[in-house]
Amino acid sequence: MKTKKLLLMMVLTLMIAIIAACGNAEEGGTDTGTDTGGTDTEETTDEGGDDAAAGDAEGSLVLSGSSAIQPLMAAGAEEFMMENPNADIQVQAGGSGQGLSQVADGSVDIGNSDVFAEEKEEIPAEDLVDHRIAVVGMGPAAHPEVGIEDISTEDLIAVFTGEVTNWSELGGADQEITLVNRPDSSGTRATFVNYALDGAEPAEGITEDSSNTVKQIISETPGAIGYLAFSYYTDDTVLPLNLDGVEQTDDNVTSGEFPVWAYMHSYTNGEPEGLAKTFLDYMMSEDVQQVIVPELGYIPSTDMQVERDAEGNQTDL
Repeated sequence: MKTKKLLLMMVLTLMIAIIAACGNAEEGGTDTGTDTGGTDTEETTDEGGDDAAAGDAEGSLVLSGSSAIQPLMAAGAEEFMMENPNADIQVQAGGSGQGLSQVADGSVDIGNSDVFAEEKEEIPAEDLVDHRIAVVGMGPAAHPEVGIEDISTEDLIAVFTGEVTNWSELGGADQEITLVNRPDSSGTRATFVNYALDGAEPAEGITEDSSNTVKQIISETPGAIGYLAFSYYTDDTVLPLNLDGVEQTDDNVTSGEFPVWAYMHSYTNGEPEGLAKTFLDYMMSEDVQQVIVPELGYIPSTDMQVERDAEGNQTDL
């Protein structure tokens, strides 16, 4: 009898222990599923960068516009698509005017420009949202054998307006000057005209849609001069000319000493949503801003010690 009672007590004790253990397991499952899992999922959905990092972004985007920003956007798109195999992003050039026109009429998702939309009279700037991805310095670029390394603003204007036609007039080689321009729709041209030529319009010369082609022509044409973004100075096939004794460097742009620079704008028609927002958030992430941006010759906007508005006014930060 005592033995039966002892066995019954042991069975009851074991059952109580099992019930208690099950109760604890249920509580742990509730905490994990509601508090932790639910919160993590919600945060990932809200943050575009997290979606991209997780490889969850999908869909397609078409970007067009400034060739000055094209290398940066193309590199960012390539990295983004590697992390998000279900996303397809096409980056086209064509000039800032084209990018602004196409994003305004809805034919592309993002219009890249190195001028403010307000600077283009035909663009409904009030409908567009500006995303300043980076800053780019621009300057006069010449064939390496022109015989000078520095040019004054006064002489640069004389060269581009056709008043000076041979490098020997500036103490350089006895070589006829060939002008290489971008079309009127180009943001690079607008920036160069405004801040390097003091508004003077260039004389007729060779006109090319792409900065890549401009660089190639300058490198292959003795006596040629054009203008390029710093990001195209990847080798010694063209010569960046100092302007008024100031070198074309990032530091001189961020300090405000070198005046020829522009924001790299990515415009959307209204506030971005879906893949467009996720991609633009990714382009503003630390990985892109502090690694890809400087590696490709651009300047993070946060490094600037000066700022500029759509009217061209530059002020210290």
